[in-house]
Parts: sequence; structure tokens; C-alpha cells
Amino acid sequence: MTVTATTEELDARRPGGVPADQDPTAALSPGARSGRETEVILPVGYVDDAGEAQRRVTLRKMTGREEALLADPANQRNGGRLVTALLHSCMTGLGDLTSVRRADVEALYSVDRNYLLIKLRSLTFGPELAAVYGCSSCGERFEQLEDLDALPTRMLADGEPPEDISVELQDGYLDRDGAVHTSLTLRLARGSDETAAAPQMRKNASLGKNALLARCMKSLGDLPTHRLEAIGPKILADLTLTDRRLIDRAFDDDAPGIDLMRELDCPSCGHEMRSSLDMTNFLTPR
Repeated sequence: MTVTATTEELDARRPGGVPADQDPTAALSPGARSGRETEVILPVGYVDDAGEAQRRVTLRKMTGREEALLADPANQRNGGRLVTALLHSCMTGLGDLTSVRRADVEALYSVDRNYLLIKLRSLTFGPELAAVYGCSSCGERFEQLEDLDALPTRMLADGEPPEDISVELQDGYLDRDGAVHTSLTLRLARGSDETAAAPQMRKNASLGKNALLARCMKSLGDLPTHRLEAIGPKILADLTLTDRRLIDRAFDDDAPGIDLMRELDCPSCGHEMRSSLDMTNFLTPR
């Protein structure tokens, strides 16, 4: 979890938000990227069967093989499975593991998977991405060139475990006994959660989000665990939009990984807005 720092402390920090002397990427030389492959450090990391954290990943550029994976209807029906297949195909190394299994890729935290997707896209097509946004004030659509390599990233220090995300809901969940529960704790999602929630996500993005968050809920007030597991998606559906925005903001502010929220000014009306990075043409060159 990122801790707010003073101006002097921020001046001494690297772009990822971690002090230089604790930054696991500091050991990477400027020539770590070259030719067909690049080596990156995961924001969180994968804990292997021996309990060792593996954070160093080698990626190669996408080829025609990956183009076929992206076009496969079986993969297109499940976004989580598609990401797993793509990353598994392009990962040539994961820490000290002798081979990378699909199960290893599926066990990665979603924030690490998103980070790898960004790096894979940048390696294959270059860091520039033409993103299109819509102004929430005047409705005008505008294009902005984004530099994927410049996106801020929150990296955990070496050996630091990921923390749960805690949210104090404003309205809370009203249970069948009339009690209101406001203290919500969620863990970070993994690739396996993405795969499980993908069928609902394909039908309805909001329902898919409910399914994904329900799998990550660890506690909500005094509700017993078996109730959380039984009616998790319903709990999320019953929350007010105010509380759902609080959950989104908590993940944006506290979760490690690449920050995909952009601060934008509409060129037509000057309206200041926040929007998630446009990923429409993410895996195609423009």
C-alpha cells in the first residue's frame, strides 16, 4: 500500500513510488530491454510452491502465434483465459522457475497481469498508444497520445507482502435482519478470479464486476463467512453507487500496480476530468 509522502520524500523517490534504495527495479540496467525480449520486475510478484517470491519476468514480443491466440473464439469468450494464454505464450522466464506453467500465470495477481500486458504491448508495438476519451461535460470525443512507459507504477518493496484493501462504506449493506454493515475488506484479485468472473463479464460488465469483487471479499462487518460466500454478488449489487465508487477509489489509491487513471482536460470545453486509460486499440498497432 502506498504511503503519502512529503515533497522532500517524493523528490528522493523513483517513479514507481518506492524509495530508490528499496526499489527492486533499480538493479535493472538501462539495456534490460533489447531486441525481441525485455526483463521486468512485477509490482507484487508470484509466490512459488516453495514459498519464494518470484518477481523477475522475461517477456518476448508477440508473434503470429499470439495473433492466432487473440483470434481464437474459445479465448475470446473468456477474457481471463485469453490473458492467461497470451502471457503464458510470451513469458520466457519467471524468476528461478525452470518452466512457466499456465497455472503459474493464472495464479498471478491481476495487478501483475495488467502490468505485464502493458509491458508486452510496449515491447511489441512501442510505448505510444493513441487513446480516445469522451468528455463528461460537453460529450466531445478527443484523442490523446499516451506513453505507456511513463505510466506511474506502485511497486512493493522487496519482500513486502500485498495488503488487503479496506473500505469504510458510507451507506453500507443492509442485511435481512435490518443490521447495516459498513467495514469491507477485500483481497487483490488473481487471474483465476478473472477467469471465473468472465462469463458474467461477457454478458454484463456490472454483473461481471460484482462476481469478481464477490470472490475477493474477505469480510463485511459482522456477516459470517458462509453468508459472504453464498450471497456475495447480491451484496455488491445492493450497495449504493456512492459505496461502489468508494470501492473503486480505494483500489485506485491503495492497490499496487500501474495507475490507469488519467487526469485529462477536454480540448473543446476545458473541463477537467478523470478517466481510465482507453484500452480499445490496446493490442493493435496505430
